[in-house]
Amino acid sequence: MAIQFNQGSDSEEVISKINTTPLVDVMLVLMIIFLITIPAVNSSVPLKLPKEVNIARDPQSQSVVVSVDATGQIYWMDQKLANSAELDLKLQEMAQQTPQPELHFQGDVKANFESVGKVLLQIQNAGLEKVGFITETPAKQ
Repeated sequence: MAIQFNQGSDSEEVISKINTTPLVDVMLVLMIIFLITIPAVNSSVPLKLPKEVNIARDPQSQSVVVSVDATGQIYWMDQKLANSAELDLKLQEMAQQTPQPELHFQGDVKANFESVGKVLLQIQNAGLEKVGFITETPAKQ
């Protein structure tokens, strides 16, 4: 009973004490219900997710870095090239190798788009299959 009355005394004084046992019982039942239903809600859609395995790269494979600076000058690794014809020759030699080495391209953020586009077109015309772009990760804010 939620309220108890003292019936044995002469003064009709009411003793009011709240019985919290039913409240605790209800809260425990609700907590158990939520704990049982939450996993069912999280995994209600049956999916078969793809599995990916990291493949170690061959440490002996060579990679070449082609760069374009802010002025449009082309670099093969760290060596400055005289013109785009020299780049064409190096790209053709690289395309003939078996297996082809990887080509990594990096362009300065302030480089003219035309100069970057011409180098990328030369790479594409050479027939290179393994081309990657080197970028910087944005700063966390």
